[in-house]
Amino acid sequence: MKKIVLLSTMFFSILSFAQMVGNDRDAHGCIPSAGYTYSKVKNDCIQVFEQKIKLKGVKPKEGANFMATVVFSKDMMKVEVFLMEEPESIILTKQRKNKSWKNGSYVLIPYKKTYQLKKSNVVIYQ
Repeated sequence: MKKIVLLSTMFFSILSFAQMVGNDRDAHGCIPSAGYTYSKVKNDCIQVFEQKIKLKGVKPKEGANFMATVVFSKDMMKVEVFLMEEPESIILTKQRKNKSWKNGSYVLIPYKKTYQLKKSNVVIYQ
């Protein structure tokens, strides 16, 4: 009898834990507890930390190592930038005859084999 009670307790504990993990879907159906964030340019849930293009902060604040993640649309006309210090991503649009993407004071430009992100004409990530 003790074994049945013990096994039942373990089973229900595991079941309740399984319901908690991944039970936090956002408005787009992404699961933040599993590291998923909605990408507007991909129109899908992505794991930002698994994206290929990452930029480091040029002047990290108070010793923190700030990172930015860059995600391109399929046609390369839009780019979404995820900044650790911003609650929402920033969408930049390709400038016609340039090799840059812009949104207000933010500009993304090719730099060596990667990119630079400028804000108000000051490099903040590369």
